[in-house]
Amino acid sequence: MDVHFREFHGRYSPLFQSYSRSAGDKSLQYLKGLVQAKKKNMERMAEVVPFSDDQALQHFLTNSQWDEKLVVDQIAADANSYIGGKQDSCLIIDETGLPKKGDKSVGVKRQWCGQLGKVDNCQVGVFSALGYREDVTPVGFKLYLPEDWTDDEKRCKAAGIPNESVVFYTKHDLALQLVVEARKQGVQFGWVGADGFYGEDPAFLRSLDQMKETFMVDVHKNQYIFLENPEPVVPERTSNKGPAPKKLKAQTEPIRVDKWLECQPEEAWQRTFVRDTTKGKLLVDVLHELVWLWDGDETEANCWHLVVRREVEGNKVKFSLSNAPEDTSLERLIFMQAQRYWVERSFQDAKVECGLGDYQARKWRSWQHHMAMVMMAMLFLLEQRLFYRKDIPLLSCFDIVCILSFLLPQRAFITDEVFRQMEIRHKKRQSAIDSAYRKQLKE
Repeated sequence: MDVHFREFHGRYSPLFQSYSRSAGDKSLQYLKGLVQAKKKNMERMAEVVPFSDDQALQHFLTNSQWDEKLVVDQIAADANSYIGGKQDSCLIIDETGLPKKGDKSVGVKRQWCGQLGKVDNCQVGVFSALGYREDVTPVGFKLYLPEDWTDDEKRCKAAGIPNESVVFYTKHDLALQLVVEARKQGVQFGWVGADGFYGEDPAFLRSLDQMKETFMVDVHKNQYIFLENPEPVVPERTSNKGPAPKKLKAQTEPIRVDKWLECQPEEAWQRTFVRDTTKGKLLVDVLHELVWLWDGDETEANCWHLVVRREVEGNKVKFSLSNAPEDTSLERLIFMQAQRYWVERSFQDAKVECGLGDYQARKWRSWQHHMAMVMMAMLFLLEQRLFYRKDIPLLSCFDIVCILSFLLPQRAFITDEVFRQMEIRHKKRQSAIDSAYRKQLKE
């Protein structure tokens, strides 16, 4: 496996060495640090990766001029060669909040952080991941910049944000950009998936539909649907007084999906197999209905699938909408709906095993560079799982990281080295204490 690791990096090394030989060397050290160090910051990486230095690693991340886009494009191409272009290949959009302290880290703000389950100080990244059943790896990312940032030119300049990137985009905008970029990269997938945050925006679903992308996107319980085609028309004028009607009006009344659900008899639910799991077969109860969606402005409503999934044990219910062909089977729709599970697992692996949220990157370039390196690490883990699947079918990302932590060379942990590293930590800690006192005296 260590030989595979070196060969893997060798494929990507030219993308770094084209800028400098040291960037190629440091990219290997950083990649090793992401899988070897228990905590994925510069100091902990330098403590385990031979011949590395935390300041040199920080320079590689923040100041080195290598182009992360070239790296990401190659990752997307390699991922596509493994798991793209298949009937069950899909592109899943997801966001993740990355807790950060202070107000200097690029894009940081008090906002919803899914990792913490509350509003807190964090950065938010929107990611795209290519999936084929249980095999998933990220292929794109965008940093969300709140308006507090894009409206503050001085703050953006201090964080190193390029002028062309100082534009406010909603997370839904960023998600659509990732879909477009994936297609430009040649990534092949059958549908786009996303959670209820993206499904709550009608424009997001309609944009995907207009882009000729099949989607399976969750929606919230307050989603309105039409059970019959609303056939919007401009009402005829009934009086000579006032201006003539111009606004379209639906000919039928909408209903919330949760209210519609309350009217469904128990016998309407169908028990459906989803997949095999470590705890046996996963079965769910499902409802399916063709419904219409209309935003109040379109001349015609959209006829889409409403898929409702209920846990066999428990009352948790999930609503999803899909513009898949009308004759798509219920089993297929449920399969598509269930694929987000693997993406959530993949992001958990990225955070725990590859340092997705455990980094020291305040500026724009360093954030972009770190995410590209994490994507490299995740692609390597995918390659290893695929390579060993026949002989080790249960091989996990955790297993691979554990194996590499022993196989890859490490700094010799003799007594002198342990104390040397402790002294370095103490010097940095004392420097921080002294700096705080000096600042306090000035005040």
